[in-house]
Amino acid sequence: MAKKHGHHGGAWKVAYADFVTAMMALFLVLWLTAQDEKVKAAIERSFRNPFASLVPASPGILQNKDPQKVESSKGTSDAASTVELNFLRKVSEELKLDMNELDNSETMKMEMTSDGIRISLFDRARRPVFKKDSSELTVYGEWVLSTVAWGIARFKGFAVELEGHSEARGSVDLGELDLWELTSGRANVARKKLLNHGVRIDQVRKVAGYSDTQPVSGLAPDDESNRRVTVMLRLKTKA
Repeated sequence: MAKKHGHHGGAWKVAYADFVTAMMALFLVLWLTAQDEKVKAAIERSFRNPFASLVPASPGILQNKDPQKVESSKGTSDAASTVELNFLRKVSEELKLDMNELDNSETMKMEMTSDGIRISLFDRARRPVFKKDSSELTVYGEWVLSTVAWGIARFKGFAVELEGHSEARGSVDLGELDLWELTSGRANVARKKLLNHGVRIDQVRKVAGYSDTQPVSGLAPDDESNRRVTVMLRLKTKA
């Protein structure tokens, strides 16, 4: 009587399928690494929230009736696209996570604008970032700037602008102190600290001091909260 043989030899198909899948994954990774930052960011957002609409009103069944709105001082014609706003919102959320301890202090304020993210670092008397009337950082200031630098160093698609500001001193005798030199010096020290902790030199587009000419909106010119350094992360397409 002839022996009945079972059907064997199909195991190679499983191994081949695994090999093809691995090759597809490899090619996908190689393709992703060759893309620019905006493409990578868009792909990351699609994986994190695949059901989010990237246009003001999608043609599908589910409409995006309340797209993110950001006030622009330049008017609607210069406002960022919804894709850019979604990107800015995501970066802002990740920065707040990176700077959680700072975000809960009185030292830092982060704002999303129409074309970037503004980080204001306040040099208050009770938590000074700089030594009095000096561009030298305090120990606390060293920690603040390094924390900010580590946070923004991950995002290479931004141009970085730094500005130093001061409160008005009125009739106080400043002696040899020059507020223009002080504020520009502090902005430059902040620049050096960012570069020392991962921000690329080609990202820095502006370093300036404004003395007491640009107080915070709603504050008296002599309020100490005007004494600050701002780090503006501006989308390079808007720079």
